[in-house]
Amino acid sequence: MPKPLSLSFDPIARAEELWQRRWGPVPSMGAITSIMRAQQILLAEVDAVVKPYGLTFARYEALVLLTFSRAGELPMSKIGERLMVHPTSVTNTVDRLVRSGLVAKRPNPNDGRGTLASITDKGREVVEAATEDLMAMDFGLGAYDDEECTEIFAMLRPLRVAAQDFEDKG
Repeated sequence: MPKPLSLSFDPIARAEELWQRRWGPVPSMGAITSIMRAQQILLAEVDAVVKPYGLTFARYEALVLLTFSRAGELPMSKIGERLMVHPTSVTNTVDRLVRSGLVAKRPNPNDGRGTLASITDKGREVVEAATEDLMAMDFGLGAYDDEECTEIFAMLRPLRVAAQDFEDKG
């Protein structure tokens, strides 16, 4: 898909200006619009890097999570919990990885109703190669240095805490 031509002005700044004229200053409107646009940009960039591996960023994240687990496998429910996604999304993601030969599924011996997902050798090879490519392009954040990336992480943390993504223990 060809990239659209750049505008000669910042449409988000323009929208914020028009918003302010109509409803008064609301800096959060410009911030949310910028965050949402940044998410679109970053997702498109990282998806383009992992696509040659037959992955989306969501599938890549699942593979990384399995790689980080001690045994290379996790219950489907744990994958959903860690990736903070709905069980249906986990099932779809893992089923796609199974069809690609990157993950295998088996009944969970510790939970009669549960299923374990485990990364295959092919999955390990793919996640290593995709990770190398993503790190080479700074996960799309090459416009920022390390300190700025740390600041972005810290700035967004209170939002995640307020959304109860995790328990803030200080």
